[in-house]
Formats: sequence, structure tokens, C-alpha cells
Amino acid sequence: MSTPQHCPGFQNFKTLKSFECKCPNCGKGVEIFSDEFDQTHVCEGCKEKIDFTQCTLEGAA
Repeated sequence: MSTPQHCPGFQNFKTLKSFECKCPNCGKGVEIFSDEFDQTHVCEGCKEKIDFTQCTLEGAA
């Protein structure tokens, strides 16, 4: 039996990207991963639902 090189499920997350953007309502920084764009998110600052097509992209990792 051989020891795996990575954790199980590693391949599913290998190409994920992280994005930082500002909430269009209050300006608080929000981090989202590339596999979460189709999910609903609520801003921790103003508690409003975030439409990521309207936020300002601050950076990508």
C-alpha cells in the first residue's frame, strides 16, 4: 500500500482561486472563492445580500 501524496479530494480544489472585493453596499472587503460565485452570500458588515457582479474587484490570489 502506498501513501497518497495529497489529502483525499485535493484535485477538486487544486484550481480554486480566491478573490477579494468590496461590498457594493457598505464597502467592506469580502473574500470569495472561484467555486462560490453561484452561491448566495451576505455581507458581514451591512448584512445585505451581495451581488458579486456589482462589487469592485480588489485583488486575486
